[in-house]
Amino acid sequence: MSEKKSVVLEREYVIPLRKVYFLQRTKRAPRAIRLIRKFVKRHVKAERVIITNKVNEYIWSRSIEKPPRRIKVKVVKTEDNVAKVYLVGE
Repeated sequence: MSEKKSVVLEREYVIPLRKVYFLQRTKRAPRAIRLIRKFVKRHVKAERVIITNKVNEYIWSRSIEKPPRRIKVKVVKTEDNVAKVYLVGE
């Protein structure tokens, strides 16, 4: 059924999320998620970006108003042009 896709690229990034703090408080965490997706698309040239639950939970850990200022992630890109974002240490 589902074959194991081979890994094309594997990198670690520290993504700065300081731009998120220029928004109103009630939109910061969703914007941080969009910013991570945009950053990964730009850096690994992927068509699709999948963000794992651990990354999402880390962004939302201090509620919608106070996401972290930066996040360290591991990005794995497969041959079918899909990038998956993991929290470092996951």
